[in-house]
Order: sequence, then C-alpha cells, then structure tokens
Amino acid sequence: MTGPAPGEPGPTVIATRPTAGQPRPYEFPAFDRATLANGLTVLTVHLPGRPLVSTQLILRNGAVDEPASEAGATVLSARALTEGTERYDAVALVEATERLGASLHAEAGWDAYFVGVDVPAERLAPAVELLAEVAEHPTFPTAEVERIRDERLNDILQARADARRRVDEAFAATVYSDGSPYHRPAGGVTETVSGLDRDRLAAAWWRGLDPARMTVVVAGDLEGIDPVALIGRTMGTWSRAVGAVVPGPIHATAAGTGRRLRLVDKPGAPQTEIRVGHLGSPRRIPDFHAVSVTAAILGGLFNSRLNMKLREEKGYTYGAHAGFDLRRAAGPFSARAAVNTEVTAAALADLLAELERIRTERVTEAELRAARDFLIGVFPLRFETPGPVVGALSGMVVHELPDDELATYRARIEAVTEDDVLAAARTHIRLEDASAVLVGDAATVADGLRELGFAELEVIRDEAAAPAG
Repeated sequence: MTGPAPGEPGPTVIATRPTAGQPRPYEFPAFDRATLANGLTVLTVHLPGRPLVSTQLILRNGAVDEPASEAGATVLSARALTEGTERYDAVALVEATERLGASLHAEAGWDAYFVGVDVPAERLAPAVELLAEVAEHPTFPTAEVERIRDERLNDILQARADARRRVDEAFAATVYSDGSPYHRPAGGVTETVSGLDRDRLAAAWWRGLDPARMTVVVAGDLEGIDPVALIGRTMGTWSRAVGAVVPGPIHATAAGTGRRLRLVDKPGAPQTEIRVGHLGSPRRIPDFHAVSVTAAILGGLFNSRLNMKLREEKGYTYGAHAGFDLRRAAGPFSARAAVNTEVTAAALADLLAELERIRTERVTEAELRAARDFLIGVFPLRFETPGPVVGALSGMVVHELPDDELATYRARIEAVTEDDVLAAARTHIRLEDASAVLVGDAATVADGLRELGFAELEVIRDEAAAPAG
C-alpha cells in the first residue's frame, strides 16, 4: 500500500464522530391467536421468505414453582426431556431429528419450561409430530438422569470456586429470604440435587402439562401451511396430566430491611467481584419502559454512567453494568463490576455514588436520547429470524402481557421523559435497603470496606474459595 504522490492531497481525516441517524420505521410481525378445544393456545406468525420455521411449546411452570426440597428438578428435567421417549431412545431421537434437518431443544428457567423445534417449512408436520412425541411420551431414562444429576453436582463445585458465579450465588442468598426460591440457584444446590431421580424429574415435567395453561408459538414462512390444524392433530387431544398443578403465589420476599455488607474471602485473588442491589420488581409493572431506559442510562450501554465512571474515568474495570432481572415475581436489581483488588473500596464508593446520583439528579437530554435511540434501534435487529420472534412472543405469554405489548414497544420507549427516568429510579433503586456483596481477598480489602461506613462488614470464610492461581 502506497501513500499519495508528491503534490497530491492526503486522505481526508474526519474530525468528529458520525452521529446516529433516525431509527427506521418498524412494526413487530402481526400474529394470529387460536384456542383448541382442550384449551391449548396457538399463536402463529407468517414471515414470508423465512423458510426455517420455529415452533415452541410453553409451559408456565418454572423452577420457581417446584418444591424447595426438589430444587433443581425443573432445570434438570429439561435437560433430560430429550434423552428418550416411548418410541425413541436417545440415539434414535437424535437420528430422527437429523433426518428432518431439524433442531430439537428443551430448557427451563425460573419462570417457564420451553420445548421447541426448528425445521425447514416443508418438513414442519413431521417435526411437530416429533415435538409432540417428546412432550407427551418422555421416559427420563434412569442412566441419563443420573449422568445429568452428576454433571450438575460437579457444576455446583465449580461455581463455588469461580468468583463471578460465587458472588452471584452469595448475592441472591443475601437479598432474598430463606423461604424464597430466589434465595438459591435455579439449578438447585448440592443438598437438593443429590436426592433427585427420574421420578422427581418426570414429576417436574408433568406438573406443568395442562393444555389450558399451555401455548404453542409457530413462526416462519407458513405459505400453504395450516399450523393450527397441525397443532390440533398432534396436541389437540391432550388432557390435563395427573400430576399437573396450578402454581400458587411466588414468595419473592426480601431477607430484611436495611443495608448489608458481605465479603466472601478468596485469599490471593487479584480481582474483587462486586454486586450491589436489592429485591427488585416483576416484569408486569406499569413503568416498565421507563425502567428499561433508566437501566440503560445507569449501566446498560457502553457509555452508561457506571461504565464511564468506573472504566473510562477511573480505569478500575473492563466493564461495569446494572439492570433489573424482571421475572414473574420480583427479581433482583443489581449493579456489578470486577475490579483490581487494590481499588476495591474506591470502586464500591464510586458505584454507590452513581446509584445515588441517578435517584437525585435528572439525566441529561443527551443521555436520554442515547438510551432511547439504542433501545429503539436494536429492537428490529432482534427479530430478523423466526426464532427470536418466537422467543419474544413466548415472553409475552409467560408474563401474561397484552397482545399489543411488542407492537407498541418502540413508541412507548420513545415517550419516556427525563421526569419518567427520575421517578423510575426513585421507585426502583433503594440504597437504604441495598446489599453489597463481594468476593475477594479479605486480607487486602476488608479494612477499606469498613472505612466506607456503608454497613457493618461480615466476612465469610468460604471453604471452596481456595487461593487464586
């Protein structure tokens, strides 16, 4: 590569960064709703030119609904669901799926259980039949269940030694009361997982199998296909399972009031993991869109307040973030960062100051515009393929949101004002009841944390926290 010839002008240098353009018009794809005779709801989305069709079966039965003594059963049940049916063993099921050029998957989390299949449109019918086979006739083979259980037990041990995962677990245990399922990981703890067997995993699946509370979402190029009739043939005769139950209220209760400061000692750790927060809000709140913009300004964007302070100005971390985990019940609000050990107390002080500032100081017009433009701009990019469209509709189903929720999202984000952000921050961020939980080297950071005066320091000597390196 050569430069310009003598006497010729050099390349033009742009002195200022280009600014964001106006968001393009976008409408979330329209969907049709039908209800089968057995109560099963079917949502269909025709997406011309999208030949890979996604189908998902949704059970509003999640880890939050399982008995405390069987914690982890729902998540492990989803891992075992596709390990065999009455017609296919694990290998035969994989082969049947591959012959269709399909992808079969199951997963469960706090709020729901999902079973889905992605397949070319011309093979949708046999793929849905396979999905129905998995859902109606799973066998939960003992050998596979034991393997999955042992993998989870090993994973729990690894989590205790991983500072990032350890601080997340300690944070949840600090924020939520012992009686709340959110007090523990969705995948369960050693004491509960060790007692799980195929009967308990099967029960976790059948607990949610009630067509009246289930939904199937189908999205893709459905030209010439009647998905409602197809679902009716394969799932329309289902009835409520013997073990199905209607979930009761979710006990999303705080561990207490007032501030708490906990440090899990990890001797020799070169970094400290920080979490600050408290019990937050459920997804169904009237100011959801204002909360979304607030979270983006505080800790959701690269140029968020937390990131600009802790990373760009102070150089404490590679990234600082904050946000709300909005579940069927009140999930946690948390601000988080991993910082060098020697700046732990200073970083925590700056993080707390930013949490206070967004509650007391109006955001600027530039901050508001950047957050709104980002949320509005990325919204269409999420839905370029059928899978994410199905995922968004699944979220709407799980949280029982109105049918126009996704169609009105961008306009409602655009309508958020500076006053709305301030009100959302004051309502949903409560420093008076915040807990700060850290994993780091107590010998190095404890004195500095005490000097902050945030709360009385509690040091946890974790047997799993072996010396770093």
